[in-house]
Amino acid sequence: MGIVFSTPSSHLDDLAAFVTASPTSYHAASSMASRLADAGFVPVDEKGRFPRGAGRFFVVRHGAVIAWRQPERIDDATGLRVVGAHTDSPALKVKPEASFSFRGWGQIAVEIYGGALLNSWLDRELGIAGRIITRDGAQHLVRLDSVARLPQLAIHLDRSVNDGLRLDRQTHTQPVFTLDAEPDLLAALAEQAGVRPGDVLGHDLFTYLSQPPARFGLRNEFFASSRLDNLSSTHAGLTAIEDLGDGDDLVLLAAFDHEEIGSATSSGAAGPFLEDVLERIASVAGCDLDATKALLARGSCISADAGHLVHPNYSQHHDPHVDLVPNGGPMLKVNANQRYATDAVGEALWLQACEAAGVPSQVFVSNNAMPCGSTIGPITATRLGMVTVDVGIGLLSMHSAREMCGVDDPHHLAAALRAYLEG
Repeated sequence: MGIVFSTPSSHLDDLAAFVTASPTSYHAASSMASRLADAGFVPVDEKGRFPRGAGRFFVVRHGAVIAWRQPERIDDATGLRVVGAHTDSPALKVKPEASFSFRGWGQIAVEIYGGALLNSWLDRELGIAGRIITRDGAQHLVRLDSVARLPQLAIHLDRSVNDGLRLDRQTHTQPVFTLDAEPDLLAALAEQAGVRPGDVLGHDLFTYLSQPPARFGLRNEFFASSRLDNLSSTHAGLTAIEDLGDGDDLVLLAAFDHEEIGSATSSGAAGPFLEDVLERIASVAGCDLDATKALLARGSCISADAGHLVHPNYSQHHDPHVDLVPNGGPMLKVNANQRYATDAVGEALWLQACEAAGVPSQVFVSNNAMPCGSTIGPITATRLGMVTVDVGIGLLSMHSAREMCGVDDPHHLAAALRAYLEG
């Protein structure tokens, strides 16, 4: 369902369904591929030749997806517009030796992926999902819902816990999942995939929250869900491009993996994925190196990644002159040290898109005494030299297992991205 035909409520329902179907980056890539194919986009195999001429195409690289609308020809008048986002979120990642037994409990061996808010994973029903690779080289997406839990120690055994919870990143983070004497998580996943356990030679598996997304609040003005950072942006970009009309400009959605761990992978923004795709599109269109560089110089990128609302209980952590509220519109993110890529040119680009879409916008700057996070924006600007601007919806509880936002903001973001892609 593209943004053109949606309302804030229907968009939110669609986002909830997308999040539920996408517990990991690999599932998100699969969900996107399915929707893009349904919208008439043609899958492209990187190992083969790229297509010539006008059309809509997409390519999947592990947990990342790039989709694009390609014009009939690329010349000195062709524009280039890119929406960037990411498909991964902080979680607990299953170690190679996936399960173990300790004092009668079957537990899952995990390490911490990204900057997870660890206490938010306590006392929740967790699923395990991701991909397994079998002996024949095939990839199988797997998912076991509500199979594990990370139980907190009772207060009777730690009377000082409310004075400050301290979690050891090794001993306190291993979920329980069975009472089997010889617990075997991989065997259960192999059975779910319909393959023999002995044929599973590799895996990328993560915890996810089993609780479904939900509206809440006196007026149902809030939305709670896992993975809003950053499936809210990935989904917004998807709905913005999937029913985009024909045009003479090259427009792309790049949904990268591994942003939460630095992006320095083959499917991350610091890798060559987007550059590879752009160069190959230009090459089959007959562009030489100079023409390709000129295309990039004419290009721009909106890096969409969730940001921080002002927390009413911790307002001292925010800039005292900036009030960012739910349903106030997506935010423009600015940082003097270029932790966000926004500059004056990008700011104007974003505000014009919001005006064209008829949606409000807010501005985020951090408290000078607080360190500022970063996004794929500066990475994209550095790799490709394009004007880049950082934006995103506002959240509370970012990097929690369950985050929250306003019910209107995801739709506002998608509408602004659609206006930008339309030019």
